Amino acid sequence: MNTGTPGILRVALAMGLSMGIAHSASAADAPPIRVGAVFSVTGPASFLGAPEAKTAEMFVQKINDAGGINGRKIQLIIKDTGGKPESAISMTKQLIEEEKVLAIIGPSTSGETMAIKNICQEGETILLSCAAAETIVNPVASYVFKTPQKDSDAARWIYKTMKEKGLNKVGVITSNDGFGMAGKAQLEKLAGDFGITVVISEAYDKQETDLTGVLTKLKGRQVQGVINWSIVPAQGLVAKNMKQIGLDVPLFQSHGFGNIKYAQASGEAANGTLFPAGRLLVADTLPDKHPQKKVLMTYKKDYEGKYKEDASTFGGHAYDAMLLLTEAVKKAGSADHKKVRDALETLKDVVGTAGVFKMSAEDHNGLGMDAFELLTIKDGKFATYRK
Repeated sequence: MNTGTPGILRVALAMGLSMGIAHSASAADAPPIRVGAVFSVTGPASFLGAPEAKTAEMFVQKINDAGGINGRKIQLIIKDTGGKPESAISMTKQLIEEEKVLAIIGPSTSGETMAIKNICQEGETILLSCAAAETIVNPVASYVFKTPQKDSDAARWIYKTMKEKGLNKVGVITSNDGFGMAGKAQLEKLAGDFGITVVISEAYDKQETDLTGVLTKLKGRQVQGVINWSIVPAQGLVAKNMKQIGLDVPLFQSHGFGNIKYAQASGEAANGTLFPAGRLLVADTLPDKHPQKKVLMTYKKDYEGKYKEDASTFGGHAYDAMLLLTEAVKKAGSADHKKVRDALETLKDVVGTAGVFKMSAEDHNGLGMDAFELLTIKDGKFATYRK
């Protein structure tokens, strides 16, 4: 009996080794996890989509270089919508029906997202939107999620600050797109909670190159403050145009102001602008013990080192979408649509660029008021606002 034991061990070891080799081979031979992305890489919303596409590509490369997820690489299929909802619709259908993707990252804008929301829901394909409008996840659709902070929380931050400053008569201007209209609705809905009156509300075209006309209307109503809510390039002109017409009141921007190019467009006039935003824009000023510091600094360093341009909150939204998806796949131990969706809905304490995500069946955004900081423009740069 004893003389046979070594032989048995050799057989067992050989079998174990062959099974290990087979397992490694099967992992290496496993098909990639296909992920679609619909971004406005070109067109009027390219300031959103271009950094999102670059970020997604960078994220996937890093994951794949490290061996993939559970041994499976990610295949990222990016589609450029040009900012057109009709393109987003056709590309989404192609990704679902032909490419058989597990999930779709994007779109870049709220209007495009709302155009494809039901398509993804009906196709049981996870959608992780990089757009901000709260209507994307309210009401909740089981396969639809988003990564930017909530519109309503941004509005509350603005109104809270206005109240602290003793301002109660506000003029609102918004772009006439999905994000602008969603923000307008939140601002009008929440004003009364803070004792603030919206005395005038005006919309402008997303292609606008001069806002003096609409701002003159606000000046005529003797507003005590101006709120601009948009993601379009025209918002970079608001401070400059206000100065030109002598509208000398505080300017508040939405969380769609998170690109330094907007501040640069108004030059010195932008100094003092206030807006709620994620901490990526002031990551280097955070205390070392802050839970987001490491993630933010790593993303900022990687992005700026690779692409030689400033990181923006918009690219961060794509980072968070890819992060949440990969964490859900790991938790599910599978790339099955339903299992990953179920795992995504239960993710807790995932540290991203926008905040610390805590998903639930009732909340497909997973961020609260604490995901924002109140920022300002100081000497042409972003800075944390100090009272």
